[in-house]
Order: sequence, then structure tokens, then C-alpha cells
Amino acid sequence: MPALLHIDSSPRQGSVSSRLAGRFTEEWKRRNPDGRVIFHNTSHERIPYVDEEMIAAYSAPTGLLSETQKKVLAYSDRLVDELLAADVVVLGVPMWNLGVPASFKAWIDLVVREGRTFAFTAQGVRGLLSPGKKVYIFSACGGIYPEATPAKSLDLLEPYLRAILGAIGLTDITFVRAENQSSSPKAAAEGFARAETALTELFA
Repeated sequence: MPALLHIDSSPRQGSVSSRLAGRFTEEWKRRNPDGRVIFHNTSHERIPYVDEEMIAAYSAPTGLLSETQKKVLAYSDRLVDELLAADVVVLGVPMWNLGVPASFKAWIDLVVREGRTFAFTAQGVRGLLSPGKKVYIFSACGGIYPEATPAKSLDLLEPYLRAILGAIGLTDITFVRAENQSSSPKAAAEGFARAETALTELFA
């Protein structure tokens, strides 16, 4: 049975990134009626941030874990297990202040785990996830960040996500962006329409 992991991160009901990611998931479900979808919205679920207790739990021997640390690890392990089990990963990630929402970063911090999703080797960091796992990232941004322009240096979202997901072995990544969402209504609509077209072409 194929599995799709869908992670949204916007708290807004009318979120553009969520709408795009949701449309992809609905089409995937239509094409995979027996497939399983695992869904989280990191803003709505209040994904916990890494704290001292959590850091200690990651390195403490199993027999010495406190009850709180066991709960912390169990939650992180569940998120990691979902990521490992997924054949397809769909991420709805709006650009906030040039980067990702804090709640989405919290999810990242819980699934990027030494010994579970990456390992340190003599050659450097090695991702432990299957490189064949497909990742689709649907994002919305207020402006536009064309390649080979000064504006591109302000885009911290895409290079960060490619780097951190690549560190755990996820390198087959497709970005779909709705740009100019803080511009005029006409520019925003055109940006969304281009993103919709790109989404449709993913299933062509």
C-alpha cells in the first residue's frame, strides 16, 4: 500500500501553500485509492520545540530515560517512522521572513535525528532515507526571487530545505511556488495560476 506524508505549516485557513499541497494530495488519493495519507499541520498541532530535556533524551541510554524523556522520544520516533514509511512527501511551506515557519522548523528538528535519519561518517554526513523517496514542496511567497538577480540571495527557504532534506537523503525534490502573493491582486492571481499549472503538469 503506497503512503503519502503531507505536512502543512500555515495556520491560515486560506493559505495558498496549503491549498496547493492539498490539491496535490487529493489528486494523489484519486490515483491511489488504496493509498494511505498521513497528515499534520505543524501550526495547529503545536509541534514542540527542542529543549534541554529533549536534547538529553536523544543521547541518554534507554535504561536511564525519565518518563518525560520517554514521551519526548516516542513523539519524535512516531514522526520519524511516518517519514520513513512514506513513498511520497508533500510539504506546504509558506515563506515567512525569507525562511520557513518556526513550527515547520520544529518538525524538522524532530525528524533530523542522528542514527535514525542521518549518520556521521568519515566522509561526512550520510542520509539514511531512500534517495528514491519523492518530495514535493508547495510554497507561497510575497514577492519573486529570479535566478541570477540580487533578489535571489534573499530566498533562504529553498536552499535551506534542499540542504536539510538532502542531509537525511531526500534529494529528489520538486518545488512549486505561488509568487507575488503580496503584490497587486492581479499579480497574485497570476502567480497562483502559474503554480496551479505547474501542479497539474506533475501528473501529466
